[in-house]
Parts: sequence; C-alpha cells; structure tokens
Amino acid sequence: MRTVKLPSGTAVPALGQGTWHMGDDPSRRAQELEALRTGIDLGMTLIDTAEMYGSGAAEELVGEAVRGRRDEVFLVSKVLPSHADRRGTVEACRAGLRRLGTDRIDLYLLHWRGGVPLAETVEALQNLVREGDIRFWGVSNLDTDDLADLPDGAVPETDQVLYNLSRRGPEFDLLPRCRELAVPLMAYSPVEQGRLLQHPALRTVAEAHGATPAQVALAWVLRHEDVVAIPKASVRAHVEENRAAADLRLTDEDRAVLDEAFPPPHRKRPLEIL
Repeated sequence: MRTVKLPSGTAVPALGQGTWHMGDDPSRRAQELEALRTGIDLGMTLIDTAEMYGSGAAEELVGEAVRGRRDEVFLVSKVLPSHADRRGTVEACRAGLRRLGTDRIDLYLLHWRGGVPLAETVEALQNLVREGDIRFWGVSNLDTDDLADLPDGAVPETDQVLYNLSRRGPEFDLLPRCRELAVPLMAYSPVEQGRLLQHPALRTVAEAHGATPAQVALAWVLRHEDVVAIPKASVRAHVEENRAAADLRLTDEDRAVLDEAFPPPHRKRPLEIL
C-alpha cells in the first residue's frame, strides 16, 4: 500500500476506511466488523470515525473491530464543533477513547468550524497531544480562509474535506495552499456516496481497464501523492473492490475523458460539505 507522509513525518496509507453510517444497525454489525477487519488485512489500516457518527456507535464498532490489533491501525476521530472549547474537547476525546477501547487516538480532528474560536480549539488539541490522549491533531471541512485563521505556527496534520470527481473545488485553491503547508488532504466520500457510479464517462474508463466505476473514481482521487481517500465499505466484497483501486493507474487519455465530463474548477468555489 502506498503511503502519504503527514507533517509530523508519520506515514499513513493512501487508502483508508471511512465509517460514516456504520454501527447504526445491529443486524449489520457482523458484516461491518468483517469489512473493517478485511480492510486491515489488506493494508487499509487508517480508519476514520467521529463522535457524531451514530452518536458514538461508529467509534464503538471500530473499537470492537481493532480489538487485539490496535497497534496495526491508525485511528482518526473527530470532535464536534459544539464540544470544541477547552474543556469540551478534552471530555469528548476521552469519551471517544472509552468507546474505542484504547488509550490513544492517532489523529483527532475538529469536525468543522463552529462558534468556538479556532485558537481555543487548537490549544485544547495541543494539550491532548501533550497529555498523550492523542498523537496528532488536524482539521476537517476548513477552507483556505479558515486555515489562515489558525494560530501562527499551528499546522494541522491534515484537512479532511469532501473531494471527488463531482466536487473538484479544492483543486483551485485549497489543495495548492495545503501543498504550500505540506499538509495532505483527506478525501471523504470519494465516490460521492455511490452517486457517481452510473456516469457514462466513468463506465467507459472502467470498461477499458476491466475495472468498476467505483475503482476508477477512487483511482482518480488517489492520483495525487498527497491525498488520502477514506471510502466507506460495509461489506467484505466492497472493501476488496476498493483495495484493488489503489493499484489502478489511469492514463492521460482516461484523465482527459474524466476532465471533459467533470471539468476542473476555473474559479474559487466555496468548500462543499455533506
């Protein structure tokens, strides 16, 4: 599995696993656990979750999935903006640690910007690093102007944003700015929750490679050496399909077909959020 280097120097898999909408239905728990564990076996050892997902249910699912394998995985979770003051950030993190059944979260993100000053949230996150509750901190859903409002010298390990073929806005200014900071993007919903998969251009490119449209959409995101993709897969076969996308190389002709169908941005677009 190719890796992406964070500002701290830590290398993480370019292809990880998302968990949005997982852990909610007890009847699907066994298959979701199997999916997450299969991903770990296949090298997709970065697992992303959040206190918001199922009000903690996804964190509990992840905790069960990694039990006995904690040192193999890189756990990412997020604090809600409504909890992101000095005290609330610490309380939310420690509640997450209990649900995850671990003594540390590898990367803890502010889920999106809310009413708490960014400087206060960053101070709380940095305190959690010093206390050993988290290894690193980062942000999610922050645009270029938000990054500019971070305290001087405060560099997040990542900015997790919505990025896929139909949501190319970050390419205009956010991705270049993150590159200036050596901060990789983490792309959530890289296949637009499945809505991209019937597009004729994706199907054309997929057929040329003997691949699936989902694999083409993922390979397109993974063409960047400094972008991590975190698709959600709740069944084993889907995880295996995602893993194969990491080995798919799109040609210049493929990218031209996709650019025609999904034009790159030529002006600033507000950062989109799902």
